[in-house]
Amino acid sequence: MIALATDALDEVRRELWREARREKNLALAKDLKGARFCVWKNPENLTDRQQAKLASIQALNGPLYRAYLLKEQLRQIYRATSYTEAEALLDGWLSWARRCRLPAFVKLARTITAQRDGILAAVRLGLSNARVEQINTQIRLITRRAFGFHSAQALIALAMLTLSGLCRALPATPTPVKRPTETSGDPDNAARGGS
Repeated sequence: MIALATDALDEVRRELWREARREKNLALAKDLKGARFCVWKNPENLTDRQQAKLASIQALNGPLYRAYLLKEQLRQIYRATSYTEAEALLDGWLSWARRCRLPAFVKLARTITAQRDGILAAVRLGLSNARVEQINTQIRLITRRAFGFHSAQALIALAMLTLSGLCRALPATPTPVKRPTETSGDPDNAARGGS
């Protein structure tokens, strides 16, 4: 749900950027292009520079700031301390999004209205897809590491080994210690594998 809100926010930002480019307002277009990460990030994770950029957006660009506030308000639903508070926040957000005059968020409000019962059930039961998203991300990273393997079995084995949570003790293999050679003038260099 938050990902959909972030996508809607980015759609608003891109539309405002295209509009600024059509009107030959290149300074505004550049500001909107540079605002992408500060409106995506959570407010508590913003750097000082990004906070200044967000303050600039608040003062100069009402629609983009309204879209940012809609995204952040939607996040608050999952931080609610009770089901009734979450339900009131969701209903208030839906009301605001329906009348915000931002087409991307009006469309999102229709989508969330259709899924309202499921969203509230997830809040009531404390369900989250965070674990699934974490595993998907780890599998993508494992796939990148396993790119040179010749079969899918190697990828599957690596994924199972990494994600299973098992910590198998591997047999210790003694590593031979290199002795400095007499021809080498620097014993440390010989120990590092140099000649």
